[in-house]
Amino acid sequence: MQTFHQEVAIVTGGGMGLGRALCEELARRGATVVVADIDGDAAKRVAACLAQSGTQTRAVQVDVSNRQDVERLIETTVSEFGRIHYLFNNAAIFIGGDARDMSVDQWDRILKVNLAGVVYGTVSAYQIMTKQGHGHIVNVSSLSGLIPQPGNAAYCTCKHGIIGLSLSLRFEGADLGVKVSTACPGDMKTNIHKNMVVVNMSPEKVIELSDRFRFLVPEMTAADAACQVLRGVSRNQALIVFPAKVRWIWRMYRALPSLTYWASLRIMRRVRTLRIRV
Repeated sequence: MQTFHQEVAIVTGGGMGLGRALCEELARRGATVVVADIDGDAAKRVAACLAQSGTQTRAVQVDVSNRQDVERLIETTVSEFGRIHYLFNNAAIFIGGDARDMSVDQWDRILKVNLAGVVYGTVSAYQIMTKQGHGHIVNVSSLSGLIPQPGNAAYCTCKHGIIGLSLSLRFEGADLGVKVSTACPGDMKTNIHKNMVVVNMSPEKVIELSDRFRFLVPEMTAADAACQVLRGVSRNQALIVFPAKVRWIWRMYRALPSLTYWASLRIMRRVRTLRIRV
């Protein structure tokens, strides 16, 4: 519980879902929390709730796909609080579907938010933390960053990239006092399905199909996921992979890639039946 006490943490995408849960759990552990979200009103609501419990907090409207926004977030946090101990790069969007149906603009959008946004935050915080001689960057990937996911190529590209960035930078930062971890959760009970964009498919039918495979990776609450993330961060784990079923799927992929190929091909064929225009 003392790991985060009186330390300054920024959480992007902090207005909802896992981001909000991370803000709430950090506050419960005594951290100063900067709630950053593209939805400024959502960020203010979360910060107001945290302030009621006595947490020192601030809400900031930030578009992580805008480099200047992210740099300003880091700079103003350091200016106000004198330091930054943790940055949780959590903000993300979902655009999926058969890759041949996705436009370059849609690829650009998801890459800007989910990958470039993480790069902007990581680079800005890393430069400050190396000067401080301490700090911890936590980048949120997912199971999609560990194994291929057909029908989700753009999202997987981003999440795989986050892992490559984080593991590489972890070694660079080790002798400079900067820690880097990557969280790889499975499915969570959040609004991501309500807000997702599925190209040339009915989102409702995609969700219905996903629910048929839910037994493989049961949904966990955002609150439980936040606790798992912070547990891994406090232990300075390189990859925080959870829950247990996700770890087993990852191990199976590495041990039996041909089985994963067979299963993924079957899933893609099922997903492809949902295309509206063929």
